[in-house]
Amino acid sequence: MVAASPASGDFTRNLSEDARGALFAAGRPRRYARNARIFSEGDRSDFVVVILEGRVKVVVTTAEGGESVLGVRGPGALVGELAAFDAGHRVATAVVLEPLSVRLLQADEFRAFIARQPEAALELITMLIGRLREADRRRAEFGNYDTRTRVARLLRDLADDEASIADGPVEVRLSQDEIAGLIGASRESVARALGVLRTLGLVTTGRRTITVLDSDALTAFAG
Repeated sequence: MVAASPASGDFTRNLSEDARGALFAAGRPRRYARNARIFSEGDRSDFVVVILEGRVKVVVTTAEGGESVLGVRGPGALVGELAAFDAGHRVATAVVLEPLSVRLLQADEFRAFIARQPEAALELITMLIGRLREADRRRAEFGNYDTRTRVARLLRDLADDEASIADGPVEVRLSQDEIAGLIGASRESVARALGVLRTLGLVTTGRRTITVLDSDALTAFAG
């Protein structure tokens, strides 16, 4: 099984079948190739993305000109939802990690969907609160934990996110650079941290993948 990201924001998971069907029927279908940009920081685009298949990373430019990863969104998640309520510039860039299938809803169309579906409005609020809480927790972790613990906590969250779906190892499709961006560390320190987790038998690693072998042991290590 494959995890997307902690607080990946699966907007559709708790919607009723009718509401989910209405959302998936709205807008227009679109496909994107890996590494394509759906929108860029500073754009004035006014559409909302509903992910059907594939994953997207949401990034911002740092003061030094680098890239900081805010999150990775998978199937069922919304991307760029603030555009439906704020006509300002995009505050982040959405980059495709793997072949992507989505529905694109214009801002007014998404607002109309929310107005017709009160349960969707509540789910949107819940999702946004979850993302804010996750961002606050990550900021607190940056100053309180070393890189090994931050990597372990991230992987633990990813494993927990999928625990209700199936048992067994969880495959996380993220590169070391992407993990570094998510936890505010260097790629080199992430590589060393993963080496420790491998030695302890908690994970295995491959090209752009990490497999969590023992979620309970990883949770104990993360504290």
